[in-house]
Amino acid sequence: MKTASLKERLSDQARAEGFAAMGICAPDAIPEAAARLRTFLAEGHHGQMQWMADRSDWRGNPAALWPEARSVIMLAEAYTPETDPLAILSHPDRAAISVYAQGKDYHDLVKRRLKRLGRWLLDQAGQGEAIKVFVDTAPVMEKPLAQAAGLGWQGKHTNLLSRNLGNWVFLGAIFTTIDLPKDAPESQHCGSCTACLDICPTRAFPAPFRLDARRCISYLTIEHKGPVDPDLRPLMGNRIYGCDDCLAICPWNKFAKAASEIGYQPRIGAPDLAELATLDDTAFRASFAGSPIKRIGRDRFIRNVLYAIGNSGLPSLRPVAQALTADPDPTVAEAAQWALSRLS
Repeated sequence: MKTASLKERLSDQARAEGFAAMGICAPDAIPEAAARLRTFLAEGHHGQMQWMADRSDWRGNPAALWPEARSVIMLAEAYTPETDPLAILSHPDRAAISVYAQGKDYHDLVKRRLKRLGRWLLDQAGQGEAIKVFVDTAPVMEKPLAQAAGLGWQGKHTNLLSRNLGNWVFLGAIFTTIDLPKDAPESQHCGSCTACLDICPTRAFPAPFRLDARRCISYLTIEHKGPVDPDLRPLMGNRIYGCDDCLAICPWNKFAKAASEIGYQPRIGAPDLAELATLDDTAFRASFAGSPIKRIGRDRFIRNVLYAIGNSGLPSLRPVAQALTADPDPTVAEAAQWALSRLS
């Protein structure tokens, strides 16, 4: 079977599955990635994310992850919000939760779609071929691979953005032994725009196209264990899980496509901080079943809620913080004391 014809039909099938775009690159298409990753790690910009360093050889060289692979099929799926994610920041009694985490866990939804598409590809290719699918949980640098596959470019905020999709996209990868025709890489089109850098509350970008995760609110609320630096807490506002500021401000979003997956529709929204603060472990797990929020656990989540309460400026929330000053988790108890001091 001619691989050019197979690629064309694969693209059609990908769109039928709900993907917004597809591109293909070679596993060795990002030779500069390894050096960039080494610099990132050497500067300590990964913070507590030791898993990035532990498998950096694979992460920096996709060809080493699976030497038999001949093609990397990169797929983008839109999760564009229907409302302005920045609007919630002016409601200090409510919790700001990143758009991607307001619906069902994208890992499950995207991986299910990738597996269906991969099975279709194997059925067409015949015996002897193989695939591996990845969605943000393996040592795969999806964003550089997506740029190499022509889906978009890594903007100054380091996220992938596209002239056709904006930057509200999830990425998935299918590695395959099939040698499919490759797409041309995309070049960056940010120009002189610095909107994403300027809006960052914590100044997490030491330079364009570079991120210091230790100052990023997404990292601080999701990956960082233990107390957050007191100097950074006031800058977090009411953001309790992730941060969308640099994504939401990007002018390329005027070309963003609507989300086609109903599972990405918000089912959490902007909950009341006082109600969230009362969650014990059982209630937390029940409230966020099927959500990526569940993976950070109740204690880290309540820590974030208390920082938001401390930033609210609302004396009515003092009893809420007071009730948690004796929490069994020392980080939660310290966050409650901090919130009380801020509301005094």
